[in-house]
Amino acid sequence: MQSLRIGVIGLGNMGAAHIKNHIPQVEGLTLTAVADMDESRLGNYDVPGFTTSKELIESGLVDTVLICTPHFDHTESGILALNHGLHTLLEKPISVHKADAERLLAADTGKVVFGAMFNQRTDPRYRRLRQLIQSGTLGSLQRIHWTITNWFRPEAYYKSGGWRATWAGEGGGVLLNQCPHNIDLYQWMFGVPTRITAVCGFGKFHEIEVEDSVTAIFEHGNGAVGVFETSTCELPGTNRLEVAGDLGRAVLEGDNLTLDLYPTSNREFSNTVQELFPWRKPDSTVETFSGNGDQHTGIIRNFVAAINGTEPLLAPAPEGIHSVEMANAMIWSGLERRAIELPMDAAGYAAVLKHLQTK
Repeated sequence: MQSLRIGVIGLGNMGAAHIKNHIPQVEGLTLTAVADMDESRLGNYDVPGFTTSKELIESGLVDTVLICTPHFDHTESGILALNHGLHTLLEKPISVHKADAERLLAADTGKVVFGAMFNQRTDPRYRRLRQLIQSGTLGSLQRIHWTITNWFRPEAYYKSGGWRATWAGEGGGVLLNQCPHNIDLYQWMFGVPTRITAVCGFGKFHEIEVEDSVTAIFEHGNGAVGVFETSTCELPGTNRLEVAGDLGRAVLEGDNLTLDLYPTSNREFSNTVQELFPWRKPDSTVETFSGNGDQHTGIIRNFVAAINGTEPLLAPAPEGIHSVEMANAMIWSGLERRAIELPMDAAGYAAVLKHLQTK
């Protein structure tokens, strides 16, 4: 295993957490540089510090970078790092909107490892559910319903940084900050929908510009329909994912994954049963999980392993465009109260976002 030098760009909450809690746990990885536009933060670390990402990237002090800046900087810093041949790991979202994500991915030549911080992909609950879906255990999917409202944030959170919860600084709210993880998991498990319709509350429960509550309908090409609900205004909030297929149902809530399965499909049962109001008992089991996986540390450790050629990359950054596009489509649908077809018009949404930023 080669020893890798990493530079962290952006020393806010996430950058500082990675340096303190995650990078030290990864064998073969050494922090050798940091960057932040706030010069006062640089003195917290016993490595060379820079006030721009460009200076760090061009310093020759790093083999790889972890980009943790405010969202709009992800694209340009990522492009710069890729152009300089640095292995690059991006915090979510990879970009604020699809057009920027396309520019970022165009800089990826495939010669370096390019990953995204989708740490929820390490959670054994979601990995197990994905395995069940991919193996066909649930049969063809019919319905997905994910209520993910335990992202509560108070007013103090939104006031903690001038860029937060603004169109110009963040480019969105719950969909761009908290829910990229859930949206990524959704497409990772169920695929990207072909049509999205959403109702969004913009500053409905907080004194902010952007969305703090969303209810969306995802239509899939195979006929499955998903409902996705999220907000930052509920206490205690709920995280419940229900997936119905032709061979049964999976319900993930808390530490438990409940499976109700049949040996034959509901379609076959429907076509052959003679009763008018039939019922059949499923084979029910409950799988209980302990812990949420290695999370951020696991993604960084896997990123290093991918650089060394010992593991496939768990969260490739190019896959991040899907969660960006889905978030964009929900916001656009909520703004214009119409369905958005996917693939989405990237330039059209970029123009809408630019208008919001200049209002």
